[in-house]
Amino acid sequence: MIVNDKEGNIAVDGKIRRDPRFPAGLMDVVSIKKTGELYRVLYDVKGRFVLRNIKPEEAKIKLCKIVKKAVGPNKIPYIVTHDGRTIRFPNPDISVYDTVKLDIATGTIIDTAKFETGNLCMITSGNNVGRIGTIVHRDRHVGGFDIVHVRDARGQAFATRISNVFMIGKGKNPWITLPKEKGLALTPLEERQHRLEAGRKTRK
Repeated sequence: MIVNDKEGNIAVDGKIRRDPRFPAGLMDVVSIKKTGELYRVLYDVKGRFVLRNIKPEEAKIKLCKIVKKAVGPNKIPYIVTHDGRTIRFPNPDISVYDTVKLDIATGTIIDTAKFETGNLCMITSGNNVGRIGTIVHRDRHVGGFDIVHVRDARGQAFATRISNVFMIGKGKNPWITLPKEKGLALTPLEERQHRLEAGRKTRK
């Protein structure tokens, strides 16, 4: 998704963006000054970026997945998030694959969702992109990719690589407003039924 507004009406994560080449990505908060609209960038179950309406209170926070944890010069510990942020002196309990809830205004960590069984996650890549469910099990493969097993709200189970998993809450409680389909993938037959029902409502 590319932001293209030279009048200063669009802000991404609280900062006005005028550069048409500036990208807005997953979990970014997009606000439109003229209309007061607030959106979060998410995936739908077809792997497309979607804008989800959010309330002002939710627009103050952003979820960031930890992709790297290391010790820099002068033995200063730091973590790197999926959107390129570097946060120094994090809580030692924070690990790679965890998600931190950030205060957008200050950049400080409010809370952490651990990569643990029973916590809610969104799949951000692979064949199941956009699906949402709780982690059931993690298969560890030395020298290969760890596989994570997930079960959605309908009880359907699927598996994906660990790198595709993005924690979005503790337990079954999401920290963000979910997409309209709630991360539930429909079969072709179910999609057809939904289209038919939508068509009947339109004709009425």
